[in-house]
Amino acid sequence: MKKLLFLLIIPFLTCCHEVPEYQDDPYGNFDALANVVNERYCFFAEKDIDWDELCRQYRAEVKPDTKMLDLFDICSRLLDELEDGHVNLSSRFNTSYYRKWWSDYPQDFNLRTLQQYYLGFDYMQTSGISYKMLTEDIGYMYYPSFSSGISPTSLDYILAILHDSNGLIIDIRNNGGGLLTNIETLVGRFITEKTLGGYIRHKTGPAHNAFSDPYPIEYEAADPSKKVKYLNKPILVLTNRSCFSAANDFVAVMKTLPNVRIVGARTGGGGGLPFSSELPNGWSVRFSACPINDKDDHTTEFGIDPSPGCEIHCSDMDLAAGHDAILDFAITLLQTKE
Repeated sequence: MKKLLFLLIIPFLTCCHEVPEYQDDPYGNFDALANVVNERYCFFAEKDIDWDELCRQYRAEVKPDTKMLDLFDICSRLLDELEDGHVNLSSRFNTSYYRKWWSDYPQDFNLRTLQQYYLGFDYMQTSGISYKMLTEDIGYMYYPSFSSGISPTSLDYILAILHDSNGLIIDIRNNGGGLLTNIETLVGRFITEKTLGGYIRHKTGPAHNAFSDPYPIEYEAADPSKKVKYLNKPILVLTNRSCFSAANDFVAVMKTLPNVRIVGARTGGGGGLPFSSELPNGWSVRFSACPINDKDDHTTEFGIDPSPGCEIHCSDMDLAAGHDAILDFAITLLQTKE
C-alpha cells in the first residue's frame, strides 16, 4: 500500500506539459478551473460529459465585473455537473459540495435506533469502532469513518472478544470514507493470502483518455502468529447510500471474499482518488484524478450493489419506532442454518 501511495504522486511529476498562465480576474479564474478539470478529471467517459460545451455555457454567465460570490456560484454549478462527491471548490467564505449522490436516496440508517434498540447504550468502543456481541453467537462492529485510525492492537482486542461468534456483522452505514490504509488493516484480518482488491490508474496527459496501465491494489494477509484473525465464518457488511470513497473501496474488496455478503443498499460510489489544485485567486479545487476499479477492472464510481438477495431498505417510520430492517435481516441471515 505504501508503494501504491508513492506511485500516485508520479503522474504530477512525470506527465508535465506547458501550463498556461491565468489572470486573477473573473475570466482568468474560471478558465483556470475549467482547464485543470479538463486535463485531470478522470470520469468524463464514464459519465458521458461534454466538458467543453458545459464550460461554454457557464462561461457566458461570467462578466468582467462579476463579484466573488457570484463567480463562486457559477463555478460551483459547473462542478456540480460532474455529479461527484469528490469534487469541491473551496474559498475562505464557502466550500461547494455535490450532495445529490446521497441526498436523493433513502438514508436507511439511524444511529440513535442502533444505539438504543440494538446496542442498548451498552457497547465497547476503541479506534472509532463500536462493538459487542449482539447475541450469544453474533458479533457486531460499527465503523462510521475510515478517517478514524485503526490501531492493530485495538483490533486484536476487538476480534479476540468477538472471536467465538458464529458470524460477524460489520456495519459501515453512513461511513463517508477516509484513509485507504485503514482498509488494508481491516481486510488483512479476514484473508489468508495476498488478495487482489482492484486496480488504479493515473492520468498520463491532458487528453480525457490518457491513462496509465492499471496498477493492481493488493492486500496482504495479517500474520496469524502476531495478529488475531477472523476466518472461515460468515461475515455480513451493512451498507447504505452514504457509504462513500474509502468505504466504497472497502465494500468492493470485501464483496470478493467467499464468506462475505453485502447487505443493505447500493453504496454511494466515489471511485476516484482526489487531488487538488489552486486558482489564481487562491481558491482550491479538488477533483477525482485517479480511477479505482474493482478486481474485474470495472468502475466503482457509481457504487457497489448488495449481494444477490440482500438488498434491504429501512423506512424512516420503522427506524423511528426502533426497527432497523437491514440489521434485522442480517441477524436473521446469520441465525438461519443453510
